[in-house]
Amino acid sequence: MKGMRPNSLPLDDKVRSACTDGRFVALPSGNTHYKIEGETGEWVVLTHGYATPFFIYDRIAEGLVKEGYRVLRYDLLGRGLSERVKGKYTPALFARQLDELTQTLLGEESFYLIGTSMGGTITTTFAATRPQKVKKLVLLAPHGMKFKVPAYMRMAQIPLLGELMFATLGGPILTKGCASELIYSGEEVRQDYRRKFAYYVQFKGMTRCTLSSLRHTILNFKESIKGYEGVARAGIPVLTIWGTADRTMSYYQAETMSKVLPSMRLITYLGSGHVFLYDEGERTLKDILPYLADKGE
Repeated sequence: MKGMRPNSLPLDDKVRSACTDGRFVALPSGNTHYKIEGETGEWVVLTHGYATPFFIYDRIAEGLVKEGYRVLRYDLLGRGLSERVKGKYTPALFARQLDELTQTLLGEESFYLIGTSMGGTITTTFAATRPQKVKKLVLLAPHGMKFKVPAYMRMAQIPLLGELMFATLGGPILTKGCASELIYSGEEVRQDYRRKFAYYVQFKGMTRCTLSSLRHTILNFKESIKGYEGVARAGIPVLTIWGTADRTMSYYQAETMSKVLPSMRLITYLGSGHVFLYDEGERTLKDILPYLADKGE
């Protein structure tokens, strides 16, 4: 976006002190930007995906609060206003952040857990090791199953070439493409989505962190599937919603996932893209709410 250059600004205390949307907590895994909404009720924790920070849940969080839930959402390490920590961005790192965050803010309370895209692998990795904390799991267009790896992802795995690709092209490409799957939204909504996204891409380190996440989480199928297998063994109830026009996590993966999670309930959105939770927030909420409320599930 005009006036916003990727990887150009430091993410420091000055930026954090100026933030009016959420708060910060220093966790052992890294300083984490989070937001709590709602005063009473059962907790729902929202985990976003590969690149878009917690604003991707804007059209879900408000509806959950209106229905009497308390909502915790947060930025993954390396995204939004959370710390760009050093090291490999693995499912274990993200699950540790989620564990530390919920222990710090919610204590021993259990909660409903929702994850979208790469958040599918993060939430299942967490739930497999902390099954007592998760009442139910909701997966929205989730990552985790094997898929046909496109050429640019294969190239990004090559040392130095991947670093060069992401340092020069990562920010602009992510910003340009972030709203490409808002199928039913008008151009004004798409522009606003890109503007919000571009603000966070300005801060140094995001492209390094997304490259590491690509290498060590998105393409780490062996590790990501372990979490789903653990959820199946623990018997945690799972609802999955997926769009047939998803170009990021293609719908054919749902068939594989249903074999790994045989008790999974699947809702299919014909013609919907990868970010239907923002594109079709009201529809998504109407399917999530009855599932959370059903105590017999």
